[in-house]
Formats: sequence, C-alpha cells, structure tokens
Amino acid sequence: MNILDYLGTEFASFEEKPFNPVDSAALSQFCMVRAEGVVPALRERSSFLDLGTIVENLLSPARSAVRFADTLRAELYPSMFTGLDPLMVKENLLALAASPRFRYMRVRDYLSLFDTDRQTQFAAMTFVHRKDFAYVGFRGTDTSFTGWRENFNMAYTAPVPAQEQAARYLQAVAPRAPKRMYVGGHSKGGNLAAYAGMFVDEATRARIQTVYNFDGPGFNEATISSEAFGKVDMRIRTFVPQSSMIGILMWHREPFTIVRSNGVGVFQHDAYTWQILGGGFMTLTERTGHSHFADDTIKRWLEELSPDMRRQAIDGIYAVLSASGGMNVSELFEARNTMSVLKAAGAMDEKTKSAVLEAFRLLGSSMIGGVPAWLERTASTVAQKMPWEQRREEAKAHAEQQPPELAK
Repeated sequence: MNILDYLGTEFASFEEKPFNPVDSAALSQFCMVRAEGVVPALRERSSFLDLGTIVENLLSPARSAVRFADTLRAELYPSMFTGLDPLMVKENLLALAASPRFRYMRVRDYLSLFDTDRQTQFAAMTFVHRKDFAYVGFRGTDTSFTGWRENFNMAYTAPVPAQEQAARYLQAVAPRAPKRMYVGGHSKGGNLAAYAGMFVDEATRARIQTVYNFDGPGFNEATISSEAFGKVDMRIRTFVPQSSMIGILMWHREPFTIVRSNGVGVFQHDAYTWQILGGGFMTLTERTGHSHFADDTIKRWLEELSPDMRRQAIDGIYAVLSASGGMNVSELFEARNTMSVLKAAGAMDEKTKSAVLEAFRLLGSSMIGGVPAWLERTASTVAQKMPWEQRREEAKAHAEQQPPELAK
C-alpha cells in the first residue's frame, strides 16, 4: 500500500484518528502542484517577504481559502524525483479531493518565488482543518537549474534565500492559523520546514507540534551545532527510505525513521514508493550498506573541502551545466546539450578547472577510504540476516553430500 492507497481507504476523521506522518507526506506531495490563480495567494508587497509585508498580512481582512476539490485545475509542477510519474501527483490531488478525511481541510496562502539572479526556487502553502490545526507545507526541488543550484549552495553557505523565505513565510501565516501547527515537506521542502522551525519567534515555535522532513537533506556543520537548531530538533521527525541518497546528505542531529520502499536506489526518494501498513509507514531498523557508504563518503569529502573550495567547485560545475542552453536539469541528457556541456568544460579557465578537479580528486579519495567500512558492514548484515530458509537449504545440501548410509 502506498500514499494513494492510503488516501483511498482511510476514511476516519482527524477527530477519530489524529494527524499522522502519512497525512503529512500526502500534503507535502500536493505542494508540488503549481497553484497560481487556484489557491488564494499570500499577499506580498515585493517578490520577497519583508517585515512590512508581514505586518500588512496581519492587518488585512481575512483571506479566503479553497477546498481540495477546487484545486483540480492546478497544474503539475516538474520535479526531478517527487512523483517520477507526473500522473501520480495528479492522482494525489484527486485522492485528497475525494477523501472523507480531508474534506473539511482548506488550502490558502500560496506563495511561489523564482529568481534566477538570487538563485532561489521556493513555494509554500497552508492547509487548515477547521479551527483545530494547520499544516504548513513547503515544496521540494523542481527540475530547474536555479532550484538545483540553490541546493548545491547549501554545501558552503547558510542560509540560502529559500531557507530565509521559509522562516518569513511561517512567521507570516502563523497569526491567522489555529493554535496547533504542523510543518513539513519532502526533499528540499523538508529542509526548509526544519529551518523555518528554527528561526520563527519563540511564541510561534511553541505552537509547532511536529516538523516532518521526508528524505530532505540536513544542514552544514555550523547550523546543525547552533543554538537555534537545539530549540527545535526534538520536534523534527525525519523519514528516509532504506536506500536513501538524498535525505542523508549534509548533517542531521535528529534520528532517522527508516521507511520500507519498493523503489530501486535513488528512485526510493519518490515518496509514492514508500510502503504503508495499518495507517502508518512500514519501518525498518537499518539503512542499506549503499546508503551508509554514500553518507560516509560525502561527509568525508565535505570535511576535506573548505567552504571556499566548495563554492569554487560548485560555481565551476554550475557554469558548465548552464552552458547546455537547456531550461532544466532533465534536458542535460539531450545530445545537443551534452555536447555544449563538454565544450564548456574544455573552455573552463585554469583556476576554476583546478578547483573542480581537486574536488573530484578528493571525492575519489573519500570513496576509496569508505570501502573497508562498507565491506565490513555488508558482511555483518549478511551474517546477521541470513534467513532460516537459506540455512535449511544449506543443511539439505550438506546431507546430500554425505554417504547414503550416513544420510539415513
């Protein structure tokens, strides 16, 4: 059973069965639709919220909201991982609209910002259930170069604009929301939810029941060790699939809940592959060896690179990828764009080329350094999880090798 099956079979109201992680995951997927002109917008004075805008929102008349059924004309929003089949996002929307559990929920305060110059891709909306609770959801990464560049920037600087915007957005919508609030998102959206929880005022933070991070990356070393993170870390619930490659990036201080996925490798990042049983996610006790290997390798690599080295390498890689002339990451694989990327790589200036090559050299070194631990972990896992069926087959094979008189 996946999220769509859950929405089609869970009919209990929120009064009968409290808001849970699967509900949060379903709403985080809805954040991947383009809702301009469909969900009432958060009024803004400029493209980025400032203090004046927040005050204006507080003093303005109550804004309207819409039901899920009213959002069926919203457009899909392209994403590299979330909803690999675009129809899944649309089916998620339809299922929410038809679900008795979500029928009294309203959607409002839509805000979407995209700024190539500021390397920012951000969107959020608020879901309200009567006067009981609100869920503030943040969108994950789309396929644009801008969205992915902002993700890469997190490796050497904090905050990035979308993180600052997430805190401003949560602060702006909180005064009109019910007292109880949940915050969450998938992928980059989960990172934004955690950051927003850190940097709202104390009164708003006290109202947050849970921050849901669905396979979203962590933070740099300074943020994860900051006093601000300590104010919210106990309320962050981070869910990752067993072969997580995205959610394990950067640093986390909160524990992981490991979810069983029927996807393969990096495609487990797609939350529609996550398995559900009895109204909750099916959980495991351990991530795969490949996930641990990627985690160890990337952390070792980042520790070898200074923030300035990270920036130089990312600037160089981004410049090369942008030279493709495509509008989004998925277009990199078109033949004409691949040739443009190769040509741009050859024309890279010596300083940038040196920074990129050094970054890849250190990455290779980190991978080699992580092999012994990976082999040890893999061997231990095989030894500990040998199924009884395999032991039975081994015993049978051993018996067959014995002389007939002993086998009897």
